[in-house]
Amino acid sequence: MDFYTYILRCSDGSYYTGHTDDLHARLAQHQSAALPGHTHSRRSVTLVWSERFPDRDQAFTAERQIKGWSRAKKEALIRGDLEAFRLLSKKPVLRYAASTSSAAAQDERSGEPGAPPPPAIVLVRPQLGENIGKAARAMLNFGLTDLRLVSPRDGWPNPSAGPAASGADRVLEHARVFDSVAQAVADCPHVYATTVRKRGLVMPVVSPETAAREIRANDGPSAILFGAERSGLETDEVALAGKIVTVPVNPEFRSLNLAQAVILIAYEWSKGADLAVPTLGDEAEPRAPHEHLEGLIGQLYEALEAADYFHPPDRTPATKNTIRTILTKAGWSTREVQAMRGIVRALVDPRKGRRAKGRSG
Repeated sequence: MDFYTYILRCSDGSYYTGHTDDLHARLAQHQSAALPGHTHSRRSVTLVWSERFPDRDQAFTAERQIKGWSRAKKEALIRGDLEAFRLLSKKPVLRYAASTSSAAAQDERSGEPGAPPPPAIVLVRPQLGENIGKAARAMLNFGLTDLRLVSPRDGWPNPSAGPAASGADRVLEHARVFDSVAQAVADCPHVYATTVRKRGLVMPVVSPETAAREIRANDGPSAILFGAERSGLETDEVALAGKIVTVPVNPEFRSLNLAQAVILIAYEWSKGADLAVPTLGDEAEPRAPHEHLEGLIGQLYEALEAADYFHPPDRTPATKNTIRTILTKAGWSTREVQAMRGIVRALVDPRKGRRAKGRSG
């Protein structure tokens, strides 16, 4: 089965990125408002880019990367402008822009070393399915998807994990189960153990912030170990790690649950990742044309003059300049200017405001 990563342009000019195994059906869902969320209130939508992948993992990885790109970088991808894409990329360029028919997302190294993959989250002997689900939810919020389970008490898959994951099903679907910590971290040269106790081991102890910084700079995959809810990690399991990560908490109340511990580490890692965060460039309404703002200013001047506001007369020019400055600095959008003009109109003639309300009701 093929999977697709796609980009839609919405009616307000914003972009939406997703992945699916049926592109035509998913596009129809977006266009008919069958899917809640971003596109539901931003229709109509137009498919502007898509890429086919051989499995869901690669399609989801591509979706996650693209969501974290700037608007300019997405538009360079959509145009197929490789040169602009290179200039906008801080990380090694993906082969998306070079070809829209490639079968997989690959790093185009260009002579530069590639960034290490996001760390694997290893839950050692987790007890409750709900806690596994909550940990998966914490992971996906901050761009982590590699979940590894060591001897989960109630087996795997666990029906209680899905509801607790609150939509992070993709993390649970691809979770891998191991019999031992050593097997779970066999492919990771850099292993960190989260614990508040050294357990007699002489090992470096770092903060979550330091660990995250190291993970982003490591020369290979990293894994972070989290112990069982009640007992934590055993000494021989901690010994498999190169460093201990300890969260500075209130010494009089040390009571982090599993998901909280995961989210603290994941958040610190995400600070250096290119995640999708709402920005002014993508989400804010454009500023209103100057003539629209001038209309509001003029209308307000007239209303204030009718109310005999400008006193003393010789201060009128200075007062008007102050009002103009206040309104100009606000950076109104066209919608906001229209709303303000409606407010001024209602204040000048309340009867018009009531008539307008009656018509709308």
